[in-house]
Amino acid sequence: MSTLDRARRHLKAHPLTLDAAIAAGVLVCMVAGSFVDPHGEHGVSWGVRTPDPLSLVLIAFASVALVFRRRAPMTVLALTGTFSLVEAVTSDPRAPVAMSAVIALYTVAATTDRSTTWRAGLLTMTVLTGASMLAGPLPWYAQENLAIFAWTGIGATAGDAVRSRRAFIHAIRERAERAERTREEEARRRVAEERLRIARDLHDVVAHHIALVNVQAGVAAHVMDKRPDQAKEALAHVREASRSALNELRATVGLLRQSGDPEAPTEPAPGLDRLDELVGTFRSAGLRVEVARADHGTTLPAAVGLAAYRIVQEALTNVQKHAGTEAKAEVSVVRVGPDIEITVLDDGKGEDGDPQTGGGHGLLGMRERVTALRGTLTTGPRYGGGFRVHAILPVKTRTAVTQSPGDPV
Repeated sequence: MSTLDRARRHLKAHPLTLDAAIAAGVLVCMVAGSFVDPHGEHGVSWGVRTPDPLSLVLIAFASVALVFRRRAPMTVLALTGTFSLVEAVTSDPRAPVAMSAVIALYTVAATTDRSTTWRAGLLTMTVLTGASMLAGPLPWYAQENLAIFAWTGIGATAGDAVRSRRAFIHAIRERAERAERTREEEARRRVAEERLRIARDLHDVVAHHIALVNVQAGVAAHVMDKRPDQAKEALAHVREASRSALNELRATVGLLRQSGDPEAPTEPAPGLDRLDELVGTFRSAGLRVEVARADHGTTLPAAVGLAAYRIVQEALTNVQKHAGTEAKAEVSVVRVGPDIEITVLDDGKGEDGDPQTGGGHGLLGMRERVTALRGTLTTGPRYGGGFRVHAILPVKTRTAVTQSPGDPV
């Protein structure tokens, strides 16, 4: 850091020191100006004169007042204006005390608003110029009187320009900071949404397959000694369910890979076209499931198809976990106008037949999926026992609506 930069930083950290230095510089200028006489016998010829003692006293007081110009700008303007007014009316030859009033007026304009600047500037300009022209020792048209009018106007204008520039820079900086905060908040929101989506997908995949593995492992342990063939079949189902779980986990985790990593699996997300395969896994685990479909010919967007698949998967998993071994499930998929309705019923009589009391996240995940597609989800116990899951999903999502009629859905 250079010496100039260090000095600038020190003065910015100690504004009173800077004001004292400015006041000292103004004092030197006013004292030097009080000893200079621009009026000679043959027009304008610079010479030396002896200032009035009162002028030197007024110069000293005005310079001291300028030290506090940032702390009390209006008070300093009133004091320096008064000193300048006294000097303009009484002193002959005149000393440039009005320079302190110009500096004070500049400070008022730079630190207050425009209306205050107009009022203070017009009042200072009118009083000092009028007093100099009407009550001063010089003729009203003297250059010194016109100079007071000009310099007070310049001080007010310069201060207002500095204030406007500071306000502009502050607005730009604030806008940039606000934009940065908005980007950070948007990034955090997207990260949170992505974490929720991944957690929901992992829950759907793991809960379903682990439930099947648990059931088939229990069957294999129960019949291992008496019916080894049935135990071997149950273990085969365990192996198949675990393989499917690993494949889906690999596909989900593959989305988290970096750009330089190997490509993630390109297998399409599951939809209702794989509903029979899904139901088959539950039937092989011993759950009685009936399926009724009235949606033939309906092509669903990928997001809707995946949501419908996961809803059926989670609902049947809950039946498998909570409804008891004798429970029967019914799955219906019906196209109703612009929507598709998925209903999963069971007649479970188990001790933990209500998934809402299980403390899991399955129903919450289903609700998040449906809400993301602007659909509706209704869940609750059935009269006489069992549980009901009913979801209404729009066939055309917001993304699909924006596509042209010839685009593939």
